[in-house]
Amino acid sequence: MEISGIISAILIGIIIGVLGRLVVPGRQRIGILWTILVGIVAAFIGSGIAAAFGVANTKGVDWIEWIIQIGLAAVGVAALDRVKTRH
Repeated sequence: MEISGIISAILIGIIIGVLGRLVVPGRQRIGILWTILVGIVAAFIGSGIAAAFGVANTKGVDWIEWIIQIGLAAVGVAALDRVKTRH
């Protein structure tokens, strides 16, 4: 992966992670780095799911892909917050 690809993954991870965090109600007790990592993972998995359903490459903005990614990020943030809260 090139530097531009890594930077793009981080930027997309930040956006997806923050949006996913905003979807989860209440206060989350995880740091920004965890949020970014969850966002990056959610972006990659969400892209794969969108490609499997054939909605990854559409004309204009890929809203369905974004919704899948943000939903996965919200689930990841909530799960990680729950794990952190138990400890």
